[in-house]
Amino acid sequence: MNPEQEFPIRRVIDEQGQLVGDRSQVSDAQLKDFYQWLVTLRQFDQRAWNLQRQGRIGTYPPYSGQEATQVGVVAALSHDDWICGSYRDWAALAYAGVPLHYPLLNSMGHAIAGHIPEQVQALPVQVVIAAQILHAVGLAWAAKLQEQNRVAVTFFGDGATSQGDFHEALNLASVMQVPVIFVCENNQWAISVPLNRQMHSPTIAQRALAYNIEGIRLDGNDIVAVYQTMREVVERVRSGQGPVLIEAVTYRLGAHTTADDPTRYRPPEEDEQRRRGEPLSRLQNYLQRSGLLSQDDISSIDEMAKETVDEAVQTAEAYPAASLAETFEHVYGELSESLREQRAASVRGGAAHG
Repeated sequence: MNPEQEFPIRRVIDEQGQLVGDRSQVSDAQLKDFYQWLVTLRQFDQRAWNLQRQGRIGTYPPYSGQEATQVGVVAALSHDDWICGSYRDWAALAYAGVPLHYPLLNSMGHAIAGHIPEQVQALPVQVVIAAQILHAVGLAWAAKLQEQNRVAVTFFGDGATSQGDFHEALNLASVMQVPVIFVCENNQWAISVPLNRQMHSPTIAQRALAYNIEGIRLDGNDIVAVYQTMREVVERVRSGQGPVLIEAVTYRLGAHTTADDPTRYRPPEEDEQRRRGEPLSRLQNYLQRSGLLSQDDISSIDEMAKETVDEAVQTAEAYPAASLAETFEHVYGELSESLREQRAASVRGGAAHG
C-alpha cells in the first residue's frame, strides 16, 4: 500500500489561488464571509503576539496559518454540535461564537476565559496534550446513548497523535461507533520536533486503518476543501456511519507560543516555502482573480477587522487585574489552614512585586 496514494490530499484552491476543484457547495457570499473572518482572526492573532511582547498579557499560543482549518470545520457544524479544542484553537471558538477577547483574558489569568458562553456548545480549551480527544468521544457517546442528533468534533495537533489518549480515543470511538470527528491540524511541528521525528508513516490519516474507521487527508490551508469535506463528513457521522479521522495538512506560521523561538530549530527555506500556501493570501488571490474582491474591498475589510480587534483589546483590558489569590478559588468547598496561609502569602507576594 502507498499511503500517499490511498489518502490523497483533497484540494479545491491551490497555493497560487487557482481553482483546481469543484466549489459548488460554497456561495460567493459565503466565500467573502470566510475571507473577512480570516482577516479578522489573523489581525487578532498578530495583535495578541504584540500585546505579549509589550507585557500586557502573559504567554500566548499563536494560531496563524491554521485559521482555515478551524473556521472551515466549525462552519460545517450545527449549533448543537460539540467542539473540543486545544490551546491553539481560539479561531474555531471565535467562529462558533466565543467573544474575541476571551483568549486575551485567558493569557491575563482571568478564570472567566474558561467559562464558555451557554449559547456555544464547546468545552474550555485544553492545555494537556490530547486530553480533549477523549472528552469529545465521551460527549459523542453520551449523545448516542441519549439519542440526540449531535456530533462532536475535536481539534488536536500532530504531536497529540503520539500520545496514548489519541489511540485510546480512536479505539473506543470505533468500538462504540460514536458520532465523533477527529480533526488533526498537522502543522508539521510538535514544538521543535518535526513530523518525521514523531512518526515513520507518511500520513496521519492512515492511522484510521488500525481502528477500522474512515481516514481523510485534505489541504488544511484551503478553506473551501475543509468546509466541503466537513459537510460530507458531518452528514456521514450524524447518520450513524461511525467516526472519521481527518488530517488537515497545514503549517504553523509562527512560534509554538510567545515563549518560543522557531528560528532556532526550523530551517528558513522550509519556512519560506510553506508560507507560500498560507490560507489568507491564498483565498485573497482566488477572490481577486474571480472578480469577487477589489482593492477597495480589501482596505475596507482590513479597517473593519482592525476596529473589531481594537474593541476586543479594550474589552479585555477593562477587566480588573487578575489576582494570584483567585487560583485558590473554586477548588475546594472549604480551604484548609495550610491553603489559607498559601493564599495569604500569595497576596503579600503579589503586592510586593507590584
